[in-house]
Amino acid sequence: MSLVPTIDAAGCAAHGDCVDIAPTVFSLEGDVATVIGTGPDDLVMAAAEACPSVAIVVTDSDSGQQVYP
Repeated sequence: MSLVPTIDAAGCAAHGDCVDIAPTVFSLEGDVATVIGTGPDDLVMAAAEACPSVAIVVTDSDSGQQVYP
């Protein structure tokens, strides 16, 4: 399985927890986080689960199904 994160820009409050957990995957660009790369599935999921705004949507690239939230 390979997890692909996307950011719900309308829901992102730029807390930065995702960047702290997975800096090769996420970056803060002004008032919103952006996906800048890929990373291990465990870090992608940890960042999504740590987001206080629940603004990170994680999809399984193999099945196309949303796995979080």
